[in-house]
Amino acid sequence: MDKDSKIYVAGHRGMVGSAIVRALRARGFDNLVFRTHAELDLRDQRATDDFFASERPEYVFLAASKVGGIAANAAAPADFLYDNAMLEMNAIHAAWKNGCRKLLFLGSSCIYPKFAPQPMPESCLLTSALEPTNEGYALAKIAGLKYCAYLNRQYGADFVSVMPTNLYGPADNYHPEHSHVLPALIRRFHEAKESGAPSVTCWGDGSPLREFLYVDDLAQLCLVVMERYSGDEPVNAGSGVELPIRDLAALVAKTVGYSGEIKWDTSRPNGTPRKLLDISRAKALGWAPTVPLEKGLALAYRDFLDNPVRTER
Repeated sequence: MDKDSKIYVAGHRGMVGSAIVRALRARGFDNLVFRTHAELDLRDQRATDDFFASERPEYVFLAASKVGGIAANAAAPADFLYDNAMLEMNAIHAAWKNGCRKLLFLGSSCIYPKFAPQPMPESCLLTSALEPTNEGYALAKIAGLKYCAYLNRQYGADFVSVMPTNLYGPADNYHPEHSHVLPALIRRFHEAKESGAPSVTCWGDGSPLREFLYVDDLAQLCLVVMERYSGDEPVNAGSGVELPIRDLAALVAKTVGYSGEIKWDTSRPNGTPRKLLDISRAKALGWAPTVPLEKGLALAYRDFLDNPVRTER
């Protein structure tokens, strides 16, 4: 990418998109194109085609997505499949049709099988069944990355995919029902501290192992992949460090200053037992994560406190 290249960041106000914008601007890229969801609904094929035909961005970071935690995914799998599949296909197709030089598609580690080998290499995709609680979302993301790969093979496109692990950081979603595990814990423990609650109950038994990546580390990898990688297979983005959810809960409680009891509701689902990504491909490109979890949690909690709009129900 040249400094004057026209770059479209889809989902620029979300956690991932805004981190990519910060990374681009820090590197001197300022010919950036944005549209809010109100201005452009990527699920609308005609509107998406018109936008790409008019703007003709040279590079695209496709970070727009409908996201949510276990509860949201399990409650509305049809919505997660439809909304994500529609916006991905429309944007990817319109970018290809209008001569986009390179597109980077953002997926998720949930594309990999529930009982994938650990750490999960990119090659384990579609080797066995998915985790049922987020299958709709995963299927949409698989379709998006495969469409990129098929355009590469059939038409010589240069469209690539990055599959991040659990992300957190500025501009996260702290909704009590629709957020992912880490921001949900931040809100839950903060509210317990503020109300003086003697205990906090978390879902499952606390045993699942998860890794977490600070979103600005992901953004740096996205720039590296855009500039250094071409290929049909996705690039995993993770920290390479995992911990049980029970340890994460204790760390979040410590970060927000909550000293009450942590209880576990074993009637609630655990989700996939373990999700650790093999990040060898990303490291081979010269990238490595730089923000350890404890530091990242402190930054995320500060963001939560400084942005009250994201604490609304």
